[in-house]
Amino acid sequence: MSVSFAAAYRQLSAAQKGHARGAPGYSVYVNRRIGRMLAAFAFRVGITPNQATVISALHTFSALALLLILPAAWWTGILVALLLALGYAWDSADGQIARLRGGGSLAGEWLDHFVDALKIASLHLVVLLALHLHTPLAGTPWLLIPLAFSVVDVVTFFGMLLNDLLKQKKGVQSTHSRGGGTFLRSMILLPTDFGVLCLVFALWGWTAGFLAVYAVLALINALFLALAAAKWFREISALDREVG
Repeated sequence: MSVSFAAAYRQLSAAQKGHARGAPGYSVYVNRRIGRMLAAFAFRVGITPNQATVISALHTFSALALLLILPAAWWTGILVALLLALGYAWDSADGQIARLRGGGSLAGEWLDHFVDALKIASLHLVVLLALHLHTPLAGTPWLLIPLAFSVVDVVTFFGMLLNDLLKQKKGVQSTHSRGGGTFLRSMILLPTDFGVLCLVFALWGWTAGFLAVYAVLALINALFLALAAAKWFREISALDREVG
């Protein structure tokens, strides 16, 4: 039996749990809600979770291709920011579609994480190359910023996955378990939000402004990684002591 958009949206709204303890504000209060609307639409027209993941990837990597192809103009930045934000919203939608369909699959989870890893590994390197191609920054030390940001984001992503994997092996609640988040914590973590990074590309046509905000985000994310890594190590060390 076909389910209406409104019914699917109400079902998702009623099933929402508390957000993950490490979830920043844009992801919780903006992206999840946009993803919910996309999920209700997708469920209505028969789009599967894996197809939603592919749609997300198409939006994201189209944006990255445009960064390389188009000049560093204001309209390029708006278009790239919109595509990245839509890609991120579809990334939220795939899991919600799975929930409407009665649950996801291991293959779907693998595909979702694989696309996330590819996106994180590619984004800042594309920024580096686009700055080299389309701005006066070619050959300057400023290009070290996206390189450093790439290292920070890749290590953060891997660290989070590894931390959760090792905890789950010991039957411990993962970092991304639901119900532990607060509004204040989400707002403090806002600079680490991928959605905020998506929106920063709206400044792409103003090279100095984009680079200033981008550099601040890179620094904050590096500080977050340092603090998180110390916390994760303490948590895993505590598990070792419990086993011993």
